[in-house]
Amino acid sequence: MADSPRRPSSAADDLPEVAPPNAGFLVQLFLVPAVIVGIIVCVYLAFYWLAHLGNDPEGYIKALQRNTKGRWQAALNFADDLRGRNGGRLKNDPVLAAKLAAILDAEVASGKPRLSGEEGDQSRTLCGYLCRALGEFAVPEAAAPLLGRITDPALPQIGQAAVEAIALLADNLRQAKRGFPDPAAVNDALFAASRSDDATLRSRAAYAIGVAVGPAGSDRLMELLVDGSDNVRYNAAIGLARQGNAAAWETLGEMLALPDVATTPGDESAQARRYKRVVIVVNALRGVGLLIDAGRAAPEAAIVQAITALEKDPAADVREAAAALQLKLGRLATPVEKAESAVAP
Repeated sequence: MADSPRRPSSAADDLPEVAPPNAGFLVQLFLVPAVIVGIIVCVYLAFYWLAHLGNDPEGYIKALQRNTKGRWQAALNFADDLRGRNGGRLKNDPVLAAKLAAILDAEVASGKPRLSGEEGDQSRTLCGYLCRALGEFAVPEAAAPLLGRITDPALPQIGQAAVEAIALLADNLRQAKRGFPDPAAVNDALFAASRSDDATLRSRAAYAIGVAVGPAGSDRLMELLVDGSDNVRYNAAIGLARQGNAAAWETLGEMLALPDVATTPGDESAQARRYKRVVIVVNALRGVGLLIDAGRAAPEAAIVQAITALEKDPAADVREAAAALQLKLGRLATPVEKAESAVAP
C-alpha cells in the first residue's frame, strides 16, 4: 500500500509543549520586583518624613529617642529647622532644649560614641548634630549640656561640635539680649579646649573664644597667635580683630598673602585647598575691616598694598571683598588727601 502523504511541517511543530507557570516562576516575576519597589518606596517615605518634621517638634523628639541608625538625619533636620525662618518659636523654648540635651546626655552615657565601626560612627554623628541643634537655640539652658561635651579627650569629634555650638549659642544669646548662666564655666571650658593636643579642637576653640568670651579671652588669643597650627593662629587673629586688638595685624597680613592654589579638573584635593585659601583670605579682609572700624585709621602700607593686589585675585569672592574694603579705606581719606590724589599725575 502506498504511503499516505505527509502533512507539511510548520513552526508550531518545532515548539515545546506549553505548560502553565509554576509558583516559583510567579514569585520571581511578580513578587520579587514588588518587594524591591516596596523597599524603595519605604526608604523614600522615611526620608520624606524625616525632612518634614519641622512643624512638629515633638515628632523630632520621638524620632531622636528611637534607637535607629537614621536618628542623625532627624537631628540634622531639626538643626536646620531651628535655623530657618520659622525657627524663632522653637529656639526660644527651654523645655525643648532640655529634652534635646537629655537625648544627647543619654547617647553619650550609653557608651556608643566610644565604639569603633559603623555603630560608633553613627552615634558620634548623631551627637555632633545634637550639639549643632542645641547651638541654634537662644536660651541659656542650652549651654550646660554643651560644656559637658567639650573636654572629653576620648571624643574629640563631639568636643569640636560642642565648641562650635557654644560660639553659635553665644551669638544667639547676644541677639536675644541674654547671657550664659555661668560665663566663667564657658571661659574655662573653651580655654581648656584651646590647650588640647587635637589641633582641630584648638582651632575651633580659638574661634569660639573670640566670639563667646570677649575681652577676657584676649590674653589667651594672643598666646594662640604663635600656635604651631596655621588654622589656630588664623582664628586667633580673627578673634582679636573682633575685639579691635592691633596684635592681629601681623597674622592678618600673613593670611592676605596666601597665594592662589592651581587646580586641574578632577583634582579634588587641590580644589579643596583653593576653597580653603579663599575662605581664609576673605576672613582676613573682614578682620582688617574690623580693625579699621575700631581704630578709624588706615593700616600700614604693606596691608594696603596686599588689599590692592587682591582686587585682581583669580577668585571672585576675594576680588569682591577686597574691592569693598578699598571703599572703606577710601572713606578714611581726608578731603585734602582726596584733592591731592585727584590732581596727581
